[in-house]
Amino acid sequence: MKDNGTHLYPNEQVSEKVTEYAFEHSTKLPEYITKHHVWGSDQPKAGFMISPFQTQFQIWFARALGAKRILEIGCYIGFSALGFSEAVGPDGHVTTLEFDPEYAQIACETFEKNNVKNVEVIVGDANKSIPELAAAIDQPYDLIFIDADKISYPNYLSLILSLSTSASKVRLLKPGGTIIADNILRRGVVADKSSSNPNATAEELSSEKGGRGEQLVALDKFNKNLVENERIETFLLPLFDGLGMGRLKD
Repeated sequence: MKDNGTHLYPNEQVSEKVTEYAFEHSTKLPEYITKHHVWGSDQPKAGFMISPFQTQFQIWFARALGAKRILEIGCYIGFSALGFSEAVGPDGHVTTLEFDPEYAQIACETFEKNNVKNVEVIVGDANKSIPELAAAIDQPYDLIFIDADKISYPNYLSLILSLSTSASKVRLLKPGGTIIADNILRRGVVADKSSSNPNATAEELSSEKGGRGEQLVALDKFNKNLVENERIETFLLPLFDGLGMGRLKD
């Protein structure tokens, strides 16, 4: 296809059928991961989880990279961490950061119930946990996945880069390591706030309580910072809710 457009299908029904077909023709998730997603789908904040299809992609991608050490910023109830745990294998390690102690407890119980022993959960504000973690590790991470407080995305990126230099005693992210940030398009509103986007409602754009105005500004800033930083090779993937992907060149 010679054009940049991602709309290959004539309508939403066909698009959904194609996604379903792609899901069924991608390597199946282990049953224990699928069961946790089914359970999580009935929870009040189910929208915090990534989809099973995205999990298939992230497991495949992490394995394709050969990632053995993954840092996840934003754990929620541990669904995506289960996928990364599966990707790195028993000889790998996943560190996941979660602000809410209740969600962290659910995640820990999930890991224990499923005999997952290669995931470490750190509770607290990631803006503080990240530098503390960088000072404590003895090996850098191969992959960092960001799916937490959207307003903090620009600062997360700044921390990752500042803690991953030749001056670092132990880098947070290795040279050639990968950053993946989720939800960087926010149902397309980050890219198109016009009336042509039905998701760009006045309520959605508002910076008042209940609106996502500040989040949208922060996500746009993150996307710009990612592509404009000379240390990073960037690709913004307009799938799922938008994945900002960067490879640290140095």
